[in-house]
Amino acid sequence: MANEFPQTLTIAGTDSGGGAGVMADLKTMQERNVFGTAVVVAVTAQNTLGVQDFMALPQKLVDEQFASLAADFKIRACKTGMLADAEHVHGVVENLKKVDFGPLTVDPVMIAKGGAALLADDAVATVRDELVPLADVLTPNLPEAERLTNVTITDAKDMESAAVVLQDLGAKNVIIKGGHEATPDKASDFVLLADGRSFWLSAPRVDTVRTHGTGDTLSSCITAELAKGQDFESAIRIGKDYVTAAIANPIAVGNGHGPLNHWAYGQGGAH
Repeated sequence: MANEFPQTLTIAGTDSGGGAGVMADLKTMQERNVFGTAVVVAVTAQNTLGVQDFMALPQKLVDEQFASLAADFKIRACKTGMLADAEHVHGVVENLKKVDFGPLTVDPVMIAKGGAALLADDAVATVRDELVPLADVLTPNLPEAERLTNVTITDAKDMESAAVVLQDLGAKNVIIKGGHEATPDKASDFVLLADGRSFWLSAPRVDTVRTHGTGDTLSSCITAELAKGQDFESAIRIGKDYVTAAIANPIAVGNGHGPLNHWAYGQGGAH
């Protein structure tokens, strides 16, 4: 049947180094057997050593990308990543209100792995007040969760408290990623679902610098699973497993924070 193949959308910035942003999203979506499309909000000059420069695209061009996709594709799930500044966050929000692109996963990207800021300081409030309330799934890491909630996170209880605050801000399902924890043996994420159920997802911590694009990959895997009809809990669990495999089976690319191995999950026999 025409146009019935599962289709997804990433709304984010590019990564010229191929490890994060739109590039990581589309690789992940392809691996999860959905057709990925993209609205490019910003273009970066970056590699595994860091972000050298970036430029946001004119809002008119972002608007036209949304309109172009809505006119032709049947997008079943979408996600946001790097949105650059308050103007573009607001513009993306206004476009999302006009279309039905299925459940929205929000990855509130603020800082690159190498430390470069990817979201203007004055845009954090716009993300919190305008974008988070649209999120069917919200996937902040610890620093992002702290910025959005003003909760200082030092332990598991703080992660649980921050998740509640994020739900109070409007996000339906929340996963706070614990990769920045100082725990030496495992990385644990806290999940709070819309129905009030909660659980922890843990995986052995891998001693590697090849973790560039982890958040993008998780959120795009969740998006792909939602597009195929998985429920939110299953999509989040598959996302965690996919990222765990991608980190545990590294590929040697670049001289800094290298990219994940987006093939690893399928190569390990999972599907």
